[in-house]
Amino acid sequence: MKLPLTKPRPFGLVLGSIFIMIGLIYGGSMIGAGLSAKAGNAITVTGSAKTAATADNVVWNLGVNESAPTAAAAVKKAEKSSAALHDYLVAGGVPETGIELGGITTYPNNEYVNGNPTGRVLAYNANQMTITRSTDVQMIKKLSTGLGTLLQTGANISNGGPQYLVSTLASLRPQLLAEAMKDAKVRAQAITSAVGGKVGAVISVSSGPVQVTAPDSTDTSGGGSYDTQTIPKTVSVTVSVSFKVSR
Repeated sequence: MKLPLTKPRPFGLVLGSIFIMIGLIYGGSMIGAGLSAKAGNAITVTGSAKTAATADNVVWNLGVNESAPTAAAAVKKAEKSSAALHDYLVAGGVPETGIELGGITTYPNNEYVNGNPTGRVLAYNANQMTITRSTDVQMIKKLSTGLGTLLQTGANISNGGPQYLVSTLASLRPQLLAEAMKDAKVRAQAITSAVGGKVGAVISVSSGPVQVTAPDSTDTSGGGSYDTQTIPKTVSVTVSVSFKVSR
C-alpha cells in the first residue's frame, strides 16, 4: 500500500514559519523576565536601599495612678507621687524645661453586682501624666531602667517605656530614594541583559513609605512602620520603576 504523497510547501512559507516560532520563543522569554506583555517594550522592577540610624530624641510618658476612699485623698496621693517622680527625673539629669506635668483627673470606682451598679462607690481614682522630652537618649534609658527604685517607695506609676525617635528622616529619605533608584536600574539591567535586551529611559516611578525598624528586623507595613523601642535603627525605602526596553 502506497502512502499518499504530500505536496512540498514553498520554501518562503517554511522560512516564515521558522521566524514566527523564533519570535514567539524570544518574546515569551522577555515576558517571563518581567516585561510588559501589553506594551512589549517595558519592564517594572523594585529597588531598595537602607541605612543605619541612631535615635537622637526621646519622649517618655509616665502616669501616676492613685486611689483612696475620697476624691480629695486620691488627689493628694497623686500629687505626692507626681512630686516624687519629678524629683527622680531632676536628680537623674532631666532639666525642668524637659518635664511637662498634666492636670489631675478623678473618677469613682463604682460597685457592680452581676453587672448592675449598686450605687455604692468603692473608691476614687486620681491620675496625672508626666511627659519628659530630651535629646539625651542614654540618660532617659538609664532612668527608665532604674525606675524600680522609685516604685519601691510606694509611688504607683505606670511606665509605657521611652519612645526613641530619629529627627533626621527628612534628610535621609531623599538620599535613600536616590540609592533605591540606582538599585532598580541595576536589577532591570541584570534581567534584560539575560535575554538580549537593553534598559532605556524611565517611564514611571512610585515610592513606598519609609520603614524605621529595629536592626535586622524584617517587620514592614504597607503604610510605613516606625519602631520606637530601640535606639539603634534601620531606615529603608523601596521604589517601583518602569523602564523602556529595546532589543
